Amino acid sequence: MKKILLFLLMTYAGFTQAQYVVNYKKVADTYFENKDYYAASTFYKKALKITGDSTQAILPYGKERKTASEEKIMEDYEGAVYNLAESSRMYREFSEAEKYYAVATTFTNTKYRKALFYYAESLRANKKFNQAIDAFEQYIKKNPNDALIKDAKKEIASCKFAIEEMRFPRMVQVKKLPAQVNGLGSNYAPVKYGNEFYFTSSRPISIAGKRDIVKTDAGEVQVSTKSNPFLNNLYTAKNDPAATEVTVKMLDINIPKGLEVAASTFSPNGNTVYFTAWREKENYAIYTAKKTGDKWSQPTEAGLQVNSKDFNAAQPFVTADGKFLLFSSDRTGGYGKYDLWYCAIREDGSLGQAVNFGPTINTEDDERAPYYNVSTKKLLFSTDGRIGLGGLDFFEAEGDLVDWSTPKNLGYPFNSSKDDVYFTASDEKGTRGFISSDRESSCCLEVFEVKKEFLSIAGILTDCKTKLPLAEAKVTLSNVEGEQKIITGTDGKYTFKVDSKRPVKLLFAKDNYFSITKNYAYEELAKADTLIYRDYCISPFKLGIPIVLDNVYYEFNKADLTEPSKRVLDALVPIMEDNPEMEIELGAHTDNIGTDEYNLDLSNRRAQSCVDYLVSKGIAASRMTSKGYGESMPVAPNSTGKGKKMKDNPEGRAKNRRTEFKVTKK
Repeated sequence: MKKILLFLLMTYAGFTQAQYVVNYKKVADTYFENKDYYAASTFYKKALKITGDSTQAILPYGKERKTASEEKIMEDYEGAVYNLAESSRMYREFSEAEKYYAVATTFTNTKYRKALFYYAESLRANKKFNQAIDAFEQYIKKNPNDALIKDAKKEIASCKFAIEEMRFPRMVQVKKLPAQVNGLGSNYAPVKYGNEFYFTSSRPISIAGKRDIVKTDAGEVQVSTKSNPFLNNLYTAKNDPAATEVTVKMLDINIPKGLEVAASTFSPNGNTVYFTAWREKENYAIYTAKKTGDKWSQPTEAGLQVNSKDFNAAQPFVTADGKFLLFSSDRTGGYGKYDLWYCAIREDGSLGQAVNFGPTINTEDDERAPYYNVSTKKLLFSTDGRIGLGGLDFFEAEGDLVDWSTPKNLGYPFNSSKDDVYFTASDEKGTRGFISSDRESSCCLEVFEVKKEFLSIAGILTDCKTKLPLAEAKVTLSNVEGEQKIITGTDGKYTFKVDSKRPVKLLFAKDNYFSITKNYAYEELAKADTLIYRDYCISPFKLGIPIVLDNVYYEFNKADLTEPSKRVLDALVPIMEDNPEMEIELGAHTDNIGTDEYNLDLSNRRAQSCVDYLVSKGIAASRMTSKGYGESMPVAPNSTGKGKKMKDNPEGRAKNRRTEFKVTKK
């Protein structure tokens, strides 16, 4: 039963009778040492005379023999409070743990110094992230050389991550399955195979009573009768598990006596099942059974490739092509506590040697419950070894079992501040499926249906000059999570999908075109339903070919820019910002009024005025040069006619009094 903890099944049976209890504290200590934390917390509360129980558990007791020891003041009040907090945490009742750790943080005995760390952890689990950050920071300050400092820093980062995630939730629908699936006990490890829905449950079943003998330091023996109906087994639900009425029954496999089973997975044809099994005080192992007709064979251990008496092997998953068995194990050769491993499934059903997923996936902590989609090449798994919302979080990586992308946290509400584990898809692309989580429970895992939704950001990119769709342009979408890139086709279309309404930036780029950036703020994205559609264009240029800046004027006979001219130059600022490697020359030209020397000097000063203005707008001076050309490069006649018929040409001179820029480096 104690093995339930490794599967995060935090529930134990209530006591039906407790006879001859003479010292609740000593009884509680014995249960605590035996890792029966629910029982331990019950007796610590009696020892401390705590009458309210936030779990609402009602524990009827038989007649009690009064002794003088019961009338004494409890000898170790602090130890009882601390162990009560520990017991509550170990069976994942964090609201209770928070209360008792808060008391324990006031104790001066250094043996209870970790109370502050676990108080902070409980605050985090209860979504009190800012308070948790303060408590973790206090712990670091008070215990600068403690082994938990690394964990405390990771927890602080996780709290900050959680705060940000809850500001910008992912577009995921999460719905708890009905009571027929989520009955008493823990319900977890969902599997969808064809029209069948399988899951594991520790829901109560009728079993015979079991006597526990508890000894105190004084040598007295207290006997309580404990009926423990919470045994893990495999169940199946017909039809849609999310329907109002669901028929649930235990899977018809002849499980050997004393063996608890969990977390099933099936071969592609459904005729072979793998699952985790264990006996009291033994390691987890992976078992398998064969189906002939409607009957399952007697389960047997999968083999030494995955199992050993020296380590645990659990949470198997068979890929949809039937070629690989993935599992979690604390076997030697890994990178942390529990790592993810895989082995080949040969044509005869035998297993190849186990191979570690490697350090890109595995951490120094726990990696659990792998799920791999062979069509999308995406791996979903749970870990508490990375920055997340707290406890076990779902992460996703893309790869081929050898090379992997960096795992990405699937965010809130796919993940919660508690434990989230066991994903299974119900569609080919993995956008719908089921998970297990204790997010809505004070103790136990429950099964939820999840559906990923997306916001599409799309449009057409064209050439600003020709107005035609632009092919082979690179469009990049970026946000805090990273980048997505596409190359446009002949239709100029671009489309991206995002799973949250976080602010995003689009960058449009193509050789010999000015890149442009477009930003989408949260407020704009929040108004959208499933699609934002925008068409954009980018302008071509040629290296070293001048582009006239229309309507850039100066004060008469001066180099000072007029206010309207500044607004024209403002248009260059985003061009320079969107093309950070680009360098330009600002050139100024005059007409032929005045001497050559004067016009050259005036044009130099005017070109420099343009550079100075752009520098004032934050553009680096090193990216710009200025040059005055005077009257040496007219683009139109300053006068018309010849000799006595020569006339002034105001329109031509106006064209010659111009400011240009040209790209000198891209």
